Amino acid sequence: MWSSLALSLLLVMAQSVAAHEVSDFFGRYTGTVELIHADGAADRRDVTVEISATDRGFRVHWGSVSEKEDGRRKEKFYEVEFLPSGRSGIFAAAMQRNVFGHEVQQDPMKGRPYVWARLVGDTLTVFSMFIDQNGDYEMQQYDRSLTAEGLHLTFKSHRNGLPLRSLEAELLRQ
Repeated sequence: MWSSLALSLLLVMAQSVAAHEVSDFFGRYTGTVELIHADGAADRRDVTVEISATDRGFRVHWGSVSEKEDGRRKEKFYEVEFLPSGRSGIFAAAMQRNVFGHEVQQDPMKGRPYVWARLVGDTLTVFSMFIDQNGDYEMQQYDRSLTAEGLHLTFKSHRNGLPLRSLEAELLRQ
């Protein structure tokens, strides 16, 4: 009996030591990744992530830059503000304003992404769900885990439950 009680106490203590606040993630991070597509093709990309405070929550700004063989550059950048949801460790995206001026989620039935975030231990995850014209769905998951040097990024994308793309990268705090 005492050993199970001691083990439970140790687990609770370990979880509280590993728990972080969103503010622990605030900063700018950069790195280079190789994106592997479902067909096995790979693209090298420079990646940036910036996580910062807002008046009522936090903002995640991320993007990538890749250079094509012919010298053209392809840039993609995204930014989402997150607000507390009323549930511990879960944050709602404030991506548009309603007629009353309040930030609200976008409607995935209108082809817009439905986005939310969660904080568990040392990992801040952003989820995005898209529903396309024929009803297929795509889920994207960005796990950003704190490391001594910055963030470990794991990205996964699935369409109708099947893997599309994935990547892992070490991003250094700037």
